[in-house]
Order: sequence, then structure tokens, then C-alpha cells
Amino acid sequence: MNSKAIPEGFTPLTRSSPLLDLLGPIYSRGSGLQLQIGLWTDLRHANGRGTLHGGVLATLADVGMGYVMAFASDPPLPLVTASMTVDYLGAVQIDEWLEVRLEHSKKGRQLAFATVGLHVADRMVARASAVFAVPQR
Repeated sequence: MNSKAIPEGFTPLTRSSPLLDLLGPIYSRGSGLQLQIGLWTDLRHANGRGTLHGGVLATLADVGMGYVMAFASDPPLPLVTASMTVDYLGAVQIDEWLEVRLEHSKKGRQLAFATVGLHVADRMVARASAVFAVPQR
């Protein structure tokens, strides 16, 4: 685990999974549509070139969008990712703080849509968009 200070307002993500436990600790700040996800990158997340693996970016984008959309409803919606695209805009170094921030969202009766930016400080390193199926109750 990284020994650097976690940015103000971020606390350990209370909802996890076996995959997130392997990647994490993962942090969050805010709630609902203002939820942000954060991660200190470390050597476990590196690709063969020594920078953050794109799969980690994609995973955090999927989790960020899914959690924002699911927990923006009461009760939370059990959304299922139907489609996701990721545009990689720059490399993330190891030992950098990475944040996932919602840019746009819309929820209908059968589908939900979201776009997030992934940032290191003020630099956007990726953008992801997804479509989620809204299970019918």
C-alpha cells in the first residue's frame, strides 16, 4: 500500500469485490452523482513498460460509472454493464493518485448511460463511456 496521504475527503470504498480487493485499497469521496473513486497506483498495477496498465484504468472507469449510476437511485439499482469504450489519453506513472470523476449521466427505464474522466491531478489520462442495462424488477 502507498504510504502517501490520501487526498482530503477520500475514505476507503465501503463496497468492494474480490477484484477490487486485489487492486486496492480503493477510495471514494462524495455520494450519488458526485461520487468519485480514487487509487494510489503501485507496482501491482504496472504493465511491461512500467506505467499503469490500461486494464486498471478500464476497471476503475467501469466501477466508477457503475457505482455512480447505481447509487444515484434509492434503493440502488443492480446495473449490468452492457457496453463500454475507453479512450486512453496519456500514461499514468506508478505512485500517482488517480481519480475517476463523472462527466455526464442519464438514466432511463431500461438503460443508463455515463461518461467519466480519469485524472491525475489536473491532467485527464482517459475518458470512458458506458451503457448499463437496468434490470426490470
